[in-house]
Amino acid sequence: MTVHFIGAGPGAPDLITVRGLRLIERCPVCLYAGSLVPRAVIDAAPAGARIVDTALLTLDQIIDEIAMAHRTRLDVARVHSGDPSLYGAIAEQMRRLDALGIPFDVTPGVPAFAAAAAALRRELTLPQVAQTVILTRTATRSSPMPPGETLETFAASGATLAIHLSIANLARVVRSLLPHYGGDCPAVVAYRVGWPDERLIQGTLGDIRDQTKAAGITRTALILIGPALAGAGSDSRLYAAGHHHLFRPR
Repeated sequence: MTVHFIGAGPGAPDLITVRGLRLIERCPVCLYAGSLVPRAVIDAAPAGARIVDTALLTLDQIIDEIAMAHRTRLDVARVHSGDPSLYGAIAEQMRRLDALGIPFDVTPGVPAFAAAAAALRRELTLPQVAQTVILTRTATRSSPMPPGETLETFAASGATLAIHLSIANLARVVRSLLPHYGGDCPAVVAYRVGWPDERLIQGTLGDIRDQTKAAGITRTALILIGPALAGAGSDSRLYAAGHHHLFRPR
């Protein structure tokens, strides 16, 4: 018996990995975060599978479900949105499973920032513009930020910022970043990427808050900030005729 933590991707059912889908197809128990994982992904579970939406459950209740499956030697598909390594809340589950001696593994998924970049048809790293992407969030009542991890600190690098779980703090995000990036810096709010009601609000740091407020978006959105989002920059040397390497020698 194994618990399989599976990243379901950002929303579109066909953005799950083949491995993740195959695991769901054969697991007789499936626990999924119904507030973020589309039911179409879970429909791949085998006939008669025990399917539990964990959106309303506590951690103890989730572990109880897994422990019950372990006692009856039934594999579990534990399905999270996006990639479970990012804000997936799997660490606390894995610690509990370790303590109970229940085996588990992890299957990665497509993260929201990658899906948003694809939907925008943008590369987040451009030569001589930005070569770093910082994945972060802002403090909330349930999750404070560690000391030193501030937007101002990250903004000083000029990197592309992918700010998760922070749409309710958009005003604070804008205030923190304006002195570093300027009002003309490209900004995007990507709402429910991969879902049928996906929306991409494209603007600048100076107007993104007003646009987002007018659209009525208050949750389930990713904020992208940085000059690379403009798409302008010099070509990389990778495919330049004068650039030689192991596979294209002189």
